[in-house]
Amino acid sequence: MMLACRKISRVLAALLLLGCAGDRGQVLVFGRGSDSVGLDPALETDGESFKVCDNIYETLVTYADTSTEVQPLLARSWEVSPDRLTWTFHLRQGVRFHDGTPFNAHAMLFSLGRQFFPNHPYHHVEGAFKYWKDMGMDDLVADMQAPDDSTFVITLKGPNATFLSNLAMNFCAAVSPAAVARWGSDYFKNPVGTGPFRFVEWRKDERLVLARFADYWGEGAKLDQLIFKPMQEAAVRFLELRQGAVSGLDALIPEYVDLIRRDPNLELLTQPGMNVAYLAMNLDRPPFDNRLVRLAVNHAINKQSLVDNLYGGLAVPAKNPIPPTMWGYNDEIEAYAYDPDRARDLLRQAGFADGFDTELWAMPAPRPYMPQPDKVAQAIQADLDRVGIRARIVQWEWGTYLDKVSNGDHPMALLGWVGDNGDPDNFLYVLLDPGAAVKPAQNISFYRSPELHDLLVAARRESDPAARARLYRQAQAVIHRDAPWVPLVHATQTIAFQRRVHGFSLHPTGSHWFRRTYLDR
Repeated sequence: MMLACRKISRVLAALLLLGCAGDRGQVLVFGRGSDSVGLDPALETDGESFKVCDNIYETLVTYADTSTEVQPLLARSWEVSPDRLTWTFHLRQGVRFHDGTPFNAHAMLFSLGRQFFPNHPYHHVEGAFKYWKDMGMDDLVADMQAPDDSTFVITLKGPNATFLSNLAMNFCAAVSPAAVARWGSDYFKNPVGTGPFRFVEWRKDERLVLARFADYWGEGAKLDQLIFKPMQEAAVRFLELRQGAVSGLDALIPEYVDLIRRDPNLELLTQPGMNVAYLAMNLDRPPFDNRLVRLAVNHAINKQSLVDNLYGGLAVPAKNPIPPTMWGYNDEIEAYAYDPDRARDLLRQAGFADGFDTELWAMPAPRPYMPQPDKVAQAIQADLDRVGIRARIVQWEWGTYLDKVSNGDHPMALLGWVGDNGDPDNFLYVLLDPGAAVKPAQNISFYRSPELHDLLVAARRESDPAARARLYRQAQAVIHRDAPWVPLVHATQTIAFQRRVHGFSLHPTGSHWFRRTYLDR
């Protein structure tokens, strides 16, 4: 009874918030499964942080509305030298940050330079610029310069097929140098960009408020306020959507999908997901340094059961780290079949006839690739137990979870990835290359294959798409053979809104851009 009363109180509070905000104009409250970790795009790695950063910040280039085709944004145009080493970007004039300071080439040099130059005054900060490092940008970039206010130049060490797409990702966003200088280590709580929404307030685990930026250089946002409201319990999120306390939500669980489809006041948006959910085994921790054990785990898990029972069919079983909709996908790979007997035999061969005890780390909050992490963990725990692997489920708060797995504190951990730029490199290099296994790591399996590295580097340097695809197919074969992961599923993107919400579109990258969204009056 007490829990139910608390849920009702939260709903009433949200309704009151929405009602009061509505007096100020167009206000959209968006419900989500957990809060952001931080709002410095160069430091964050999680989707809940980028969901907000998408609306505060801008990059030199961006993606088209419905694809990952690169288009101008803060750079109105660019050219590349014949040797493809020197990229010259011509910047828009008259753009200002939310704090009123001008955006120019020197601000762009500050924003990317703090991640690149070791002697930059803001280079040595907690967080280590994980994305910059794990995208291999230090191995890619030779220098960057701002010869004048409207020209920004990046020189590469060698030609790279992924470079321009990488610049459209959140970690390459322009941040206000004045704001970084003012807030220092607290900048992640006081973000200042050039985007269509400016930051207003952040009450941790309660709400994060953005407002329309009146001096935006382009077509202004239609919403006056955009409020992100974290709600971990799926039942509460769904109730608030039906009651009107929130106007939209994501991280839908299957049991609510049909209810949303049947409700005339609600609208469901779906799209094949450019994502993967996976179980990473930490190769730095025995017994997962033994390939036979990793193969046994792969054969022990019933992926089809996960799809049928915990995704409501809104997913497909995974056999590769990249989704089947992505170019370069290797469909010739034969998935490890669900075969408990084979798993037990492999464990015996590995010297674990009686199995072993371990931990299975599980995310505390729903993610687009795993809306019910608790139940997925429980199903995997039961599968492992059937073959003699006794796994205790461990959970931490979301930010702590990410910190701990990036530092290798786990034996096995559930996680996932939503593609940033439509390139296989963004999955394979970032999540499985040896360079991404340096702590704090994105490669949380700590799998270090020189053979894989050579293939991935060759694919980056290759300009012919067909040749790149062949290299990525070879890379997937190497990963499948070594089995550092159990690729679990590729989930369908889902998001729901009240019918009065218009102008929002799902994007392959999972980005949540609200710049064109508006409400019926």
